[in-house]
Amino acid sequence: MPKQRNSSAAKKRFIVLKSGKVKRGHQNKRHLLASKETGRKRKLRQGAYVEGKQIKTVRTIVGKQD
Repeated sequence: MPKQRNSSAAKKRFIVLKSGKVKRGHQNKRHLLASKETGRKRKLRQGAYVEGKQIKTVRTIVGKQD
């Protein structure tokens, strides 16, 4: 059976915590920041968690399935 290939891009974007949760960053923080409100940009700095059925997919791609 062939080896499971991990995604280098996913490894850079997601962190799998010891609890099994997957941490991610927010989108919309790269350009056109002058038109966004300060509070909105401040909230985008904080991390978030992957939810629902996507957790299993992300953990497989990152290479941390248990």
